[in-house]
Amino acid sequence: MTSLLVAKQYLKRIYGRYEVYLIPLFKFLVSFVCFLLVNANLGYMNKINNIAIVLVLALMCSFMPANFVIIVAAALVIGHLYALSLECAVVALALFLLMFLLYFRFSPKDMLVVVLTPICFWLKIPYVIPIAMGLLSTPTSAVSAACGVIVYYLIAYIKQSDTALASMETEEITAKFRYLIDGILNNKGMIVTLAAFTATIILVYLIRRLSMDHSWTIAIIAGALVNVMILLVGDLMFETNVSIGGIIIGTIFSALIAVVIQFFEFNVDYSRTEKVQFEDDEYYYYVKAVPKVTVATPERKVKQINSQKRTRPSQGAKAMEGRSSSKK
Repeated sequence: MTSLLVAKQYLKRIYGRYEVYLIPLFKFLVSFVCFLLVNANLGYMNKINNIAIVLVLALMCSFMPANFVIIVAAALVIGHLYALSLECAVVALALFLLMFLLYFRFSPKDMLVVVLTPICFWLKIPYVIPIAMGLLSTPTSAVSAACGVIVYYLIAYIKQSDTALASMETEEITAKFRYLIDGILNNKGMIVTLAAFTATIILVYLIRRLSMDHSWTIAIIAGALVNVMILLVGDLMFETNVSIGGIIIGTIFSALIAVVIQFFEFNVDYSRTEKVQFEDDEYYYYVKAVPKVTVATPERKVKQINSQKRTRPSQGAKAMEGRSSSKK
């Protein structure tokens, strides 16, 4: 355990020293993975389905404000959908505008949540998002998580229905719009996932804010159980055809990631808890103080030993010494 704490202190020190370089690098990596996944799942427009374009866009996003990543990703999605169908692009644009209004109104600093939610879905670990946001943020993060969920299910629905949409070229425009909107709004899996994520974020946040011992650990366990329960009940009620084994394994893996987050963000020693009571002219104060677990990082000291050779005095030096002694 001590070695882990020492490694944690080293990582914090490295991050503090090279933060100005690490933040752009992190934004570049997140942007690059996000844009690659968009192209891999859609890829209808050949002009932007290019690794060079992805590299240039990711490099540009690394030096821009964080929310610029969301705008570029939305533009890529709309571009691919425009190549597939103009109606798809119009519906996606209207949906993105609505989500941007909600996002910039309630949680404008949660760029990572919006971007990482679809990425975690594609990596089969989506349930880490609600648990992590309940630990690190506020219930308003449910809006950002909901935007990420909607984007993922939108892309998945378009990818699944691209053949049917392409065959509807001769149909009326209103029929295609109705097909798209009904398919998005009547997606039972998306609705159940939104309910599970929202409930998990709120529950984890409320429990980890309590003053009881091990509140973060209890919040992680409770959030994982509630997430699984809502998803399974939703599958029974709406027949979402989800993988029960995938839900359980994904939630367990997400809970383990949340434990790692807890280690770096909230690592305390409950055995040294102190309860203090004091008062002033107007109030009584009851304070519970829980110390953080810290360890001093060992500092390496390098000791240099310089060996100097002694040289015999020259004959001239001896003569000078003799003269000075005779004068005395």
